[in-house]
Amino acid sequence: MSDTMSDVLEPTDPDDRKIIILARAARSRTNAAQGASVRDTDGRTYAATSVALPSLQLSAVQVAVSMAVSSGAPGLEAVAINGPETLSEQDRSVITDLAAEGVAVWLTDAAGAVRERIQL
Repeated sequence: MSDTMSDVLEPTDPDDRKIIILARAARSRTNAAQGASVRDTDGRTYAATSVALPSLQLSAVQVAVSMAVSSGAPGLEAVAINGPETLSEQDRSVITDLAAEGVAVWLTDAAGAVRERIQL
């Protein structure tokens, strides 16, 4: 089930604010097209950027979720995506593959301001 919640524009949970900051910092540090950060159900966070190589194209969400999976994450609680893009269908699928119930997805602009919150 997917529900966009446009009336909730600022996270109240400090852990959600943390992943938003991490996603923005990762993108800013590397000047990548997209930054993302995920929090797993154990409370660990993983920040990543998009990869754009001639032989490998990955979104920041794909990289962050891959990092979580390779570290043994049992599930995801929240995701923050920093960049001009919306949530792609491929990223939505990657998130729901590992999602716990009710994963919040925060979409932010380059400055880190929340544009949208999606509940998966």
